[in-house]
Amino acid sequence: MAAQRSEFTVSNAYTYNRSNSIHWIFSHILRYKLFCFAICCFYLTMWLSNTYVRILIAQAAGIILAPTESSGLLAIALTILGILVLASLSALGGNVLMEIIAQRLVRDSREELYISLLGKSQTFHDRQRVGDLMARATDDLNQMYFMVSPGMIFIQETVMGLTIPVVWLATIRLELLLVPILFILTHIAVVRSYGRRLNPVVNNQRRAFGIMNAGLEETISGIEVVKASAQEEFERSKFKKNATNFRDYFAQQGKVEAGYLPTLFYAFMLGFGFLHSLLLYQQNTITIPDLIAVMGLLAMLRFPIFVSLISFSLLQLGIASAARVLHIINTESEMDENVSGYAQPMHGDIVFENVSFGYEDGSVLENISFHVKQGETIAIVGQTGSGKSTLTELINRTYSVTSGRILIDGVNVEDWNLTALRGQISKIEQDVFLFTRSLAENIAFGAPDTPQEQIEQAAKEAQAHNFIMSFPEGYQTEVGERGVTLSGGQRQRIALARAFLSNPRVLILDDSTSAIDSATEDEIQKAIMRAQQGRTTLLITHRLSQIRWADHILLLEGGKLIASGKHEELLRTSDPYRRIFARYDAALPPVTAAEQVSHND
Repeated sequence: MAAQRSEFTVSNAYTYNRSNSIHWIFSHILRYKLFCFAICCFYLTMWLSNTYVRILIAQAAGIILAPTESSGLLAIALTILGILVLASLSALGGNVLMEIIAQRLVRDSREELYISLLGKSQTFHDRQRVGDLMARATDDLNQMYFMVSPGMIFIQETVMGLTIPVVWLATIRLELLLVPILFILTHIAVVRSYGRRLNPVVNNQRRAFGIMNAGLEETISGIEVVKASAQEEFERSKFKKNATNFRDYFAQQGKVEAGYLPTLFYAFMLGFGFLHSLLLYQQNTITIPDLIAVMGLLAMLRFPIFVSLISFSLLQLGIASAARVLHIINTESEMDENVSGYAQPMHGDIVFENVSFGYEDGSVLENISFHVKQGETIAIVGQTGSGKSTLTELINRTYSVTSGRILIDGVNVEDWNLTALRGQISKIEQDVFLFTRSLAENIAFGAPDTPQEQIEQAAKEAQAHNFIMSFPEGYQTEVGERGVTLSGGQRQRIALARAFLSNPRVLILDDSTSAIDSATEDEIQKAIMRAQQGRTTLLITHRLSQIRWADHILLLEGGKLIASGKHEELLRTSDPYRRIFARYDAALPPVTAAEQVSHND
């Protein structure tokens, strides 16, 4: 298949057939061809052995009816014992290997899905509900596991259990195939009808589970808002509705399975098969031992018919779950990794040329043009929703422009190797995300092999070292999920330390000191000014203490660049700029000599 567009790929990854869910599943299973061959040999040996035992029992009955040598029964008994031991060992070997394949199928599929999710664009993730993705990565993959073990174990029971005994019947007398063949043809027709009725039910069942899980994840993630708004009862009723819907599809599955008729047909087949055998015996076509063998072989069909209900239900659930997982994997990213793209050290010269960007539901930025020279500091200001954060997300290709182009060092960002581009740009968000790891690991997230001394130096520059050392475990302190165990200011200082450690050529600060007190901000501002030396910096902020040192200021309104220049110039020439900062004018302190020296340093 053609390579999928992806922001991240794994070299030398095994290639699977993703044309449809069935081909995808089998391409995973057939990755272990030796195991598959061994499984077929084990199960074939098991069924041939079990079937031959019925023939030996019939021979023993013949000896009893017409005794010849007393040692004949003993030999047959010992042979049956040996064959049954062989059959048991074969079944054990086949089941163990099938379990291994099931576990590897889930492991490989989960890895493939995870790599695929890492490679999806931000636009894709913006559209997805995290709970539904988690349902696909957990429960849907578990259903694929059950499809193989015990599902495919039961399927082989059905296929071989119906085929091999019937073949043995043909060795006794071809006429004996009449009733079993009619039964098998009827069974195939019934199973096809059963599958057509069950398939939409299990598809809806898996979709309902994803919706229920997504709602649960949203409620738990937003539990603070739920409690603050006293909406526990509303969320409970919403979850109850989703859970009831999921339960109802299970009930529908039960109704479909209740109408499974092959077990009833088997009773008719067994009766007519016995009657047919008696007629052949009366015609002296078969003997009493043959009749016993025939009934033993027909009795072997009962278990395959019984487990066929379970096996086909597990198969349908597994295929439906695989289709949900494969849909995510096959969804193309809006941009690719561009492995052969430009990958040189970045200087930081940035040019926007008539850049526009929008989502499906409307435009966000329109016809933006400006030039940031290497090493300059640019402040981006504007009212909430004016497109400030989106503008910076176009630089590292979190999103791709709708029209126009962005050049970094004279090269279109779409022509850059994505890893090289993002590896030299560091962005500190307003809402800092920390991983559930130690503080040291969070600081060194972009460079996991960084020595402890460098981690501590970056933390000191971000004014984070003192509060980190106040914890009993220091830098090895585990951070709670999303960093909830730290204050907003502490999280932002950890993010600043992470940015300092990565030594980027372009630094983007998205209101990164909004949760820090004034005294700490003064210290961090000095560290930021040191970090800015020789780097291109874009500041999204409303703090005049940061704006007034910018080499250039961009004013956005409604997704358009309406003014640009220095702070004093915009105060004189731009009414929108004056309106934004009017409340600060009276409180704006004069620039002190110490601040001027700090900035110059």
